[in-house]
Amino acid sequence: MIAIKSEHEIAIMREANQIVAEVLVTLAGMVAPGVSTGALDEEAARLIRAYGAKPSFLGYLGYPKNTCISVDEQIIHGIPGKRKLMEGQIVSIDVGVKHHGYYGDAAVTVACGKIDETRQRLMDATDLALSRAIAAAKHGNYLSDVSRAVQTTCEAAGFSVVRSFVGHGIGTAMHEEPQVPNFVTREKGPMLKTGMVIAIEPMVNVGTYDVRVLKDGWTAVTADGKPSAHFEHSVVVREAGGEILSATPKLVWGRRTN
Repeated sequence: MIAIKSEHEIAIMREANQIVAEVLVTLAGMVAPGVSTGALDEEAARLIRAYGAKPSFLGYLGYPKNTCISVDEQIIHGIPGKRKLMEGQIVSIDVGVKHHGYYGDAAVTVACGKIDETRQRLMDATDLALSRAIAAAKHGNYLSDVSRAVQTTCEAAGFSVVRSFVGHGIGTAMHEEPQVPNFVTREKGPMLKTGMVIAIEPMVNVGTYDVRVLKDGWTAVTADGKPSAHFEHSVVVREAGGEILSATPKLVWGRRTN
């Protein structure tokens, strides 16, 4: 069953997601050659607790860190540690918090220094796909409209969307119904209704959409070793399109117009 949130619940979730957004702003600003992924994670933990929230990833199904930081060919669930970032890489930062019993979740991919044209096009296409998916998250549409917006945008740019991982509903649990694929299936999925809250998160690869998981049991990487980008917002279904709960003017993503 897909929960419809009240405006009171949405207000709390907006607070949670604004904490996520502020953390992402800070971490994105720290990305530079020589910075370790572990340093980013430590700063995230400090900030989340300073805001009075809890890092929701830490301990989830045994996950050992506060954030997921995935570099280049790593798609999602990269475990922060001693690895130092290098010029030319792209870095996906995924942050989740629990705040007053509700969850916030968002992710952004940023460049480490100067990146090549392929990585920039990948990031641009993934960001645009998220924007179009958010616009499709309106009352009366079907979940497949959101999925189609991602898939058509990314495939038109020559990239592939990951099939093995999807977005999700979010609320009093980090993962709720419905699952939100970034590709069209045979089913239209449920009709979207005002007050549904979903985490839309395109995961897009330069090459094949096939993935493999490393021996750590968490880090998902592209099967061909080519780069991947990941953008995510927590979004409320509204009459005119999705309302982004994790939006911030300090770091703009998921709001491209073309």
